Amino acid sequence: MKTKEKKTQKDLAASYNKFKNFGGQFYTGAKVGRKQKWYYDQGEWKEQKVTPDKWQFTYEVPKRRAGKAPEGSGAPVGTEYHWFILADQIVKKLDANVYSTSMTGTKYKVAHKRADKEKWNISDKAQRKHLIKLLEDHIVELRHIQDELKKAGQKTAKSEKAPSTKTNKKKAQQEELALSH
Repeated sequence: MKTKEKKTQKDLAASYNKFKNFGGQFYTGAKVGRKQKWYYDQGEWKEQKVTPDKWQFTYEVPKRRAGKAPEGSGAPVGTEYHWFILADQIVKKLDANVYSTSMTGTKYKVAHKRADKEKWNISDKAQRKHLIKLLEDHIVELRHIQDELKKAGQKTAKSEKAPSTKTNKKKAQQEELALSH
């Protein structure tokens, strides 16, 4: 390997492990805004219907980095993370046994366990409290989006000819459906 390539890898490793500040929160790891790409091996998704609109699932699979991590960067082997994933999954039935699926969403770090430690960095109670705060913040964000959509809809309605009551009801139902997913 060329000297310049080694220096670049060393710089990346040092950058990854360096303390960073984001909005007053100090952290290590990938810089906010950095993108990563992963490949998931064939995994197993198991689900069980628990109410007419609710399913519980488990999914286990190895994931592999699309590229190579810079030497010396990242968490030590054996480090664990507890993530909470909030996502939209769009599924289309292709035939009796096959569905296409895509998922977009957000994952939140709830806790981590260092490779040389027996316990998570925060207790189970603190993890639940942290998760509740994350969900409450997400609800506030969704309500803000809903308010902005309402404002945009009101501005559009004022600039257009007033539609019929039937059209208004249908539009409201479509917006309600869009916001519920």
